Amino acid sequence: MSGIALVRKPGPRISEGIVTHIEREAVDHERALAQHDAYAAALAAAGWRVTYVPPADELPDAPFVEDAVVVSGRLAVLTRPGAPERRPEVESVAAAVRELGLTAVRIARPGTLDGGDVLQAGPTVYVGRSARTNDQGIAQLAALLPERRIVPVDMSGVLHLKSAVTALPDGTLIGDADRVDLPGLLVPPEEAGSHVVPLGGDRVLLAASAPETATMLEKQGFFVTKVDISEFEKLEGCVTCLSVLVPD
Repeated sequence: MSGIALVRKPGPRISEGIVTHIEREAVDHERALAQHDAYAAALAAAGWRVTYVPPADELPDAPFVEDAVVVSGRLAVLTRPGAPERRPEVESVAAAVRELGLTAVRIARPGTLDGGDVLQAGPTVYVGRSARTNDQGIAQLAALLPERRIVPVDMSGVLHLKSAVTALPDGTLIGDADRVDLPGLLVPPEEAGSHVVPLGGDRVLLAASAPETATMLEKQGFFVTKVDISEFEKLEGCVTCLSVLVPD
């Protein structure tokens, strides 16, 4: 698998990003930039063509580009983030997906939807009910994706659904059973191991903060690329948050 990887560099106000379920820590902007460059390089090494969304230096959470759009085939669903201060992030992402030739549609008021609450696994789309995503947003997404099976998911103690669970290339769901109730869940040895980005084939991207999970997945036959995203983890970010993959 290959295609476009949409990313956005962190701006100088990244330390002001929203923190909900963890204690705030100081974020080093220069280190975040270096980690983001290494993240983008890992995507490129896996065959993805990295495309940068225009900078949004005035918006602290803008590098978490996943929350602004959900891509299904050639359709780009522009979200309406649950945090009002994040809604200005969407317009520049909208321009980027249109430049890629995708058809753009929108979640409308009173719906709210964060892309981090949307987990696509084959024909099924799991959507977390959260402080950022409401039932109206889920219903609108279902109407926009009639060919997909939409499964609402309740969760607790995490910002987004994909903060608790993601999917391996073979469709296996991997995540924290204490945060989300889903059947057949593979529980990793570390919390950060719940966050996996499939890169194509048996390749996956994983945070360097989950070395035991990396070993577990390698024993199962997956090729694991590890990246240090510690500055973004201070803002409840994970490897899935920092990109939107658009397959060819």
